[in-house]
Amino acid sequence: MIHNVYCVGRNYKLHAAELGNDVPEEPMIFMKPSHAAVALGGQVLTLPKEKGEVHYEGELVLRVGRSYEPGAKVEDLVDQMALGIDFTLRDVQTVIKKKGHPWTAAKGFKNSAPISEFIEFPGVEAAGTQDFTVHKNGSEVQRGNIKDMIFPLQEIVDYIGMNYGLGEGDVIFTGTPAGVGPCVQGDEFKLYWGERLLGSCVIG
Repeated sequence: MIHNVYCVGRNYKLHAAELGNDVPEEPMIFMKPSHAAVALGGQVLTLPKEKGEVHYEGELVLRVGRSYEPGAKVEDLVDQMALGIDFTLRDVQTVIKKKGHPWTAAKGFKNSAPISEFIEFPGVEAAGTQDFTVHKNGSEVQRGNIKDMIFPLQEIVDYIGMNYGLGEGDVIFTGTPAGVGPCVQGDEFKLYWGERLLGSCVIG
């Protein structure tokens, strides 16, 4: 069961640049309701397209297997990982950012956090030897690697654990690389860890 859904914003420099955002000086954390999480198992996902453009943001997702304690290593805390999509209502986000309002309306809607099957977390060093990719309608649109993150995994778990708490069943969307963009009805997404397909969906 998934409990808290933590997300890291602007954790790849090229992604921050493509949206015209400043690079943060410390991890930018926001949350999605647990109801936003859904299995990325080849199904049709219904998204609130009537509220403007919906953008995809592919990400590496960590699953926390035990409660955070200061000094704990990522490998002590994280037992599994997956790939996910942080679906975002971009038009809504643009408006609420200008108003200084919370991001929930743009980030927290139902089905906005689909997550693939979980696989064993191999450790930070081993995870950095493999890219993850997002394919849209058969073409690669995003490629990421934890080595390119602004804030490494250890800093992320320490920051969240110290400021908000981390416990078994929590998941962390660790940030999206460059290449985000809009999606429309009928688009098919496939998420790969290296050559291994971990999840897919079709936009309904």
